[in-house]
Amino acid sequence: MIELAGIQAITFDVGGTLIEPWPSVGHIYAEVAAHYDVKDLAPETLNRNFAAAWRAKKNFNHTRDGWAALVDETFTNLVVEPPSRTFFPALYERFADAAAWRVFDDVRPTLDRLRARGVRMAVLSNWDERLHPLLRELELDDYFETLVVSCDVGFAKPSPVIFEHTARKLGLPPSAILHVGDSECEDGVGSREAGFRGALIARGKKSSNGALTSLGELTLSEGHTD
Repeated sequence: MIELAGIQAITFDVGGTLIEPWPSVGHIYAEVAAHYDVKDLAPETLNRNFAAAWRAKKNFNHTRDGWAALVDETFTNLVVEPPSRTFFPALYERFADAAAWRVFDDVRPTLDRLRARGVRMAVLSNWDERLHPLLRELELDDYFETLVVSCDVGFAKPSPVIFEHTARKLGLPPSAILHVGDSECEDGVGSREAGFRGALIARGKKSSNGALTSLGELTLSEGHTD
């Protein structure tokens, strides 16, 4: 449980915290590839390849070119021509569509509860230009007074710059802001080094490090905005 006493605003990561690809990255990759006559690719294989490419990424900048390189790495030895020369544009557009994403079940009830209590909320996410319209389509954008996205700031988490930028936009000291995310490096280390309070979420996992297993574990004291 994370007690919110003294917290005046909460910032949320998006991918893995509020939403996830649905039914999975691999399923969507295989579906789009099949429309370009690249058939019979196993989603499980693509999921494994994507996870490995994601773990190995260095200084990922969340640009279209960055995603093209990551997708090419995912499809290595599975296609004759890399997706960047064939169906990558269709993949990029597919992930701009709300139908490719699922909002976690605990998200809207938690955001509704926090909003009803007057808690200020913002998005603080490493993403590209697709995030603003995607959150509108998912009907999540109205919960947040500001959306801070790495492509707009020019710095990505865990850089303190994006956290400092968010604190300035909220007009609050970092110590009055709780950041919630799913990455120990980007969200945990990044928030702590910027002076934010931090909380990690690890749905469906046993928590051995104090991580939340549901956003519903964010608790609220009467004096949270004092």
